[in-house]
Amino acid sequence: MALISPSPAASTAITLLKALQSSNEPITSSPNSLSIFPSKPFVKSSKPHINNDTLFSSVENAVSFSLKWRTRVSFFSGFLTKGKDVNSLKDELFDAIAPLDRGAEASPDDQERVDQIARKLEAVNEIKEPLKSNLLNGKWELLYTTSQSILQTKRPKFLRPNGKIYQAINVDTLRAQNLETWPFFNQATANLVPLNARRVAVKFDYFKIAGLIPIKSPGSGRGQLEITYLDEELRISRGNQGNLFILKMVDPSYRVPL
Repeated sequence: MALISPSPAASTAITLLKALQSSNEPITSSPNSLSIFPSKPFVKSSKPHINNDTLFSSVENAVSFSLKWRTRVSFFSGFLTKGKDVNSLKDELFDAIAPLDRGAEASPDDQERVDQIARKLEAVNEIKEPLKSNLLNGKWELLYTTSQSILQTKRPKFLRPNGKIYQAINVDTLRAQNLETWPFFNQATANLVPLNARRVAVKFDYFKIAGLIPIKSPGSGRGQLEITYLDEELRISRGNQGNLFILKMVDPSYRVPL
């Protein structure tokens, strides 16, 4: 942490005090100079009486006030700068993923750029225990991912999920749900098992084909998910296979079926 130097006024007072204490000469007034003391004639034959305790107290008060003021200004300035940086990073992230068709059109360079921005946001994440935060509750829209099991880029485009994809989470019931829209409308529900305050094991229990035909999970549908950034509109998560997921909040009141 950088040291805060006294204000110019306080430095001047300290320098003047040292000069007064070290000087053996009487102080005389000069018609061509400005004095910080009252305009009374000085007597050359004797030194003026200076109350050192009072002067020291005044200097100390001035220095203390300067330090407190600078500390407060520095705190609020840092707070505002951090908020501005987060919003700038979020705007940069949204701009970067906007043309990438949820990640299906991302080149390796695109993926690297998005990952770097995501890591910058993760570094300033203020929600250290997202599984204890109500901000996690609700339905989130998937904006970007590197998961091939979702993107299915090796399939013809008409056989991929082309509509919006959502993921809903309720931390009070530890339930999650994935919902595809056009053209397949598939769904999956899962139980969440907390591994720590930001990572869960995901155990799928039911799938729905076309949103109508329920199929019980054979037990092989498992994975892990770590929530690395969370606020009221943005969530960044990473899977156990290294995949990145970026989502935005669309409905905080949504409830996952039990």
